[in-house]
Amino acid sequence: MCLIVFDWRPDAATGALLTLAANRDEYFARASTPLDWWADAPHVLAGRDLVGGGTWLGISRDGRFAALTNYRDPRAFRADAPTRGTLVADFLAGPSIAPLAYLQRAAERGSAYNGFNLVVGDLARRELGWYCNRADAPPSLLPAGVHGISNAVLDTPWPKLARKRAEIGALVQRERAPALDALIELMRDPRIAPDDELPSTGIGLERERALSAAFIETPEYGTRGTTALRVETTGSMLSVDIAERSDDDGSHRIVRPGGYERRFMFDIASMPPPSRIPA
Repeated sequence: MCLIVFDWRPDAATGALLTLAANRDEYFARASTPLDWWADAPHVLAGRDLVGGGTWLGISRDGRFAALTNYRDPRAFRADAPTRGTLVADFLAGPSIAPLAYLQRAAERGSAYNGFNLVVGDLARRELGWYCNRADAPPSLLPAGVHGISNAVLDTPWPKLARKRAEIGALVQRERAPALDALIELMRDPRIAPDDELPSTGIGLERERALSAAFIETPEYGTRGTTALRVETTGSMLSVDIAERSDDDGSHRIVRPGGYERRFMFDIASMPPPSRIPA
């Protein structure tokens, strides 16, 4: 993924625990499969990168969630670095481990990878954590609130992130359970930021302009698909509702506008929200 915005409410007794929308930006020629249950790990629901074998975002039947964005730093890019998508796949498909412990383990070998942001969570335990291997911050659990990640550290106010974080925040204030279609449409926004608001990341002005859109379109690279996720709590259960709208129907040919959509719903057991001591 290259743009993720989400509303996180770990203390929710009812209603939405996590509301998320994310765009996956990638080279169009890189083969992948759409959101589905994995044959070799049947409890994992995710798309799959057919080049590196990992994934960019997924969720498991027991409530594990993970997503990843690349950190933009072209001068430090190494072609021989291991694929970052395995960081998501290993958390989802491997043995159960607490989110913070997994992020700490990832941090120990973080220098081996090109830059990344990694979000992992155990939604049944109401824990969601973040780590960036280019940040001057250790892995940490995220506080409640509206957050966003693009190709810099968490909540860096690049124009598209600031706009989409504000929009999803307003949406969850208006609607208790926003429709997944509304979350997807929110992200398919091709507006380019003004030049005086662009970051300078070493890729040149024309590319900074193109990548400043939430929905990116260039001849060889752009937004391949959009994922919307809503996880609601009803006491002892969490209800998961996830949809992916893709511009690739699985044939590895990009068709605009994307209309290939997959949607999955399932329940998982939940722990009660943490108790709070009155002030």
